Amino acid sequence: MNFLHSSYIPIIVTVGAFVMAIMTLFIRLKASRRPVTIKGIIIPPLGMSTGFFMFVAPEMHIPVLWALIAFVVGALLFSYPLIRSTHFEVVDGQVYAKRSRGFAYILIGLLVIRLGLHEVVEQYITVLQTGSVFFILAFGMILRWRLYMLKEYHKITNTARN
Repeated sequence: MNFLHSSYIPIIVTVGAFVMAIMTLFIRLKASRRPVTIKGIIIPPLGMSTGFFMFVAPEMHIPVLWALIAFVVGALLFSYPLIRSTHFEVVDGQVYAKRSRGFAYILIGLLVIRLGLHEVVEQYITVLQTGSVFFILAFGMILRWRLYMLKEYHKITNTARN
C-alpha cells in the first residue's frame, strides 16, 4: 500500500494540520509558564522558513500573485486573532505571556477555517500547489504575529527598565 498515492495526500495533509494545531496548542500553553525571550520569539518563523525549500520541486510552484495573496491573507486576517490574544506582563523582572482563555479556541477556529478553505482551493489547483499556498498563508500569519510579539517585548522591557 503506497501512502503517498495521490488519493491519500488530502487525508495526510488534514491529519498533519490537526496534529500541528494540537502540538502548537500544547507548546503555547506550556510556554506561558516560562519567561519570553527574543530567541523564543524569533526561532519559530526562522524554523518555518526552511519550508520554502519545498519550492525546489517544480510541482510545488505557484504564480507569484497567488503567493502574494496567500501571504497578505495570512498576515492581515489570520494573524489578527493571534495578535489580539497575545499580551505580556512583567513578573519578578521577567517577561511572561499572559494566558488567554480564548487562545485555544482561536487556534482551533483558525484550523477549521484553514481546513475548510483548503478543501475549496484544492478543487481548483493541485494538492501540492494547495499545500504551497497554505504554507505561505501560515508563514504570513506566523511572521506578522511574531513581529508583533517582538515589538511588544521590546516595548515592555524598555518600560520595565525605566
